[in-house]
Amino acid sequence: MPKKYNIDSDIKKAETLPATFYRDESTFEALKEHVFLKSWQFIGDESLLNENQSVHPFTLLENYLSEPLLLTKDKNQDINCLSNVCTHRGNLVVLKSGKQKKLTCGYHGRRFNLKGEFEFMPEFKEALNFPKPCDNLFEFPLIKWGCLLFVGLNPVFNFQQVIDKMNERIGFLPFDKFEISKTLKKDFIVNAHWALYCDNYLEGFHVPFVHNDLDAVLDYSSYKTEIYQYCNLQIGYSDESTHTFNLPKNHIDYGKNVAAYYYWVFPNIMFNFYPWGLSLNIVQPLALNKTKVSFISYVLDATKLEQGAGSGLDKVEKEDEAIVENVQKGVNSSFYKSGRYSPTREQGVHHFHSLLARFLNR
Repeated sequence: MPKKYNIDSDIKKAETLPATFYRDESTFEALKEHVFLKSWQFIGDESLLNENQSVHPFTLLENYLSEPLLLTKDKNQDINCLSNVCTHRGNLVVLKSGKQKKLTCGYHGRRFNLKGEFEFMPEFKEALNFPKPCDNLFEFPLIKWGCLLFVGLNPVFNFQQVIDKMNERIGFLPFDKFEISKTLKKDFIVNAHWALYCDNYLEGFHVPFVHNDLDAVLDYSSYKTEIYQYCNLQIGYSDESTHTFNLPKNHIDYGKNVAAYYYWVFPNIMFNFYPWGLSLNIVQPLALNKTKVSFISYVLDATKLEQGAGSGLDKVEKEDEAIVENVQKGVNSSFYKSGRYSPTREQGVHHFHSLLARFLNR
């Protein structure tokens, strides 16, 4: 059983997760089963399967979950996410991306169609009660949002409901025109616990102290956080109407100078919407004190890059990286136990910690 963590539902009385949460190896391992297996992960976009009857093998959260998965696109353009583990003896079925009409295991020749359904197996004519449904490749729930793909291994909530909540504010954006930028894609290694990186993202409290350039374009006094069931939103407003969204008249924020919508989805996905497009950040645990953060950019209007809140993202990342690594050193102290939440500025952190405690306590 994982350790129990309790976060008071009243942010005015609550204490943060204890320092031991970020130091405990058994909790780090328990998060695999209790959080990451029960939630959703971004796995790429439709460009991974440019043609019908094509496949793309990948490993989900390598060096943490390390789950071998397989995307397939059949002749009807249906995309499936399957286990890439043969149901005979556990061999990997597909080793490289490309055109493929059938899935044939290279170990003993077991064959499946692109939906993962068992079709043929040599030397099994005398096997009784064969095949069974368990001889098909396991299929995972897959949700597509625009060109973006998300998979849940054993999810306990509906990701479509999260998308619907985000669409209330950013649904006016033409997702079909977003184009991935390979030149802007970057990975960063942060020497800290993955949850500390999320803690930092989930509040604008630190912006005036850590991000001078970002603070210059955001109106800190108007910074706002909204809490939903499995996601939350931070809205960055600007003092001026330049470098802000051109919102339609029926929009909930029409008439306001919105510079950025920052959505976080439990446990580790960040959607940063700017007038130029989307910066998608994926926080991937590697070890107790090591995290990979992937920045993936989908550009709508390249002329607006490096303007407003969506500019200088590399500098912002380096500043965040430095502060989070310092916090990692601090929570290793024998004399730091836990802190308190600012009721006005740290609602997102309180929400995150509450979800972590609830999932771990199940």
